[in-house]
Amino acid sequence: MKLSGTEIGKLLKDERERQSLTQEQLAEKVGKKRSYISRIESESGNNIKIHTFIEIIEKGLGGSINIEF
Repeated sequence: MKLSGTEIGKLLKDERERQSLTQEQLAEKVGKKRSYISRIESESGNNIKIHTFIEIIEKGLGGSINIEF
């Protein structure tokens, strides 16, 4: 399975909205700036580090992720 940057951004945005979190609230949970969350959700999802992606999923959205290569 291959995800593009826009798909990653959309995936994170959809889940954030499903949990009724603002970008600010999500940013606070993961120790990032709101503008960074905004960039990931809009055009720069393809520039996210895997560590940051995992932090957002686990700390910010209360989920888990399993990545296999």
